[in-house]
Amino acid sequence: MRRVRSIAGDSVNLLLYRELGRCDDAAEETLWRLNPTLAEYGPVLPAGVWVIVPEMASRPAALRLVSAWD
Repeated sequence: MRRVRSIAGDSVNLLLYRELGRCDDAAEETLWRLNPTLAEYGPVLPAGVWVIVPEMASRPAALRLVSAWD
């Protein structure tokens, strides 16, 4: 895990995408668990908030699409 500072106007999704290259549900859930007081700032984070970013793969495993003709 590493700590990063937010930039003015950051949302959790934007911060995750910038730092991990992904902002899916699993990454967001992990970030909220690591930073339980982050919700106090509202949907847009002010500049300079320290956020613990989880160490995760840059992209989630690809899902195999299922076709109706399979």
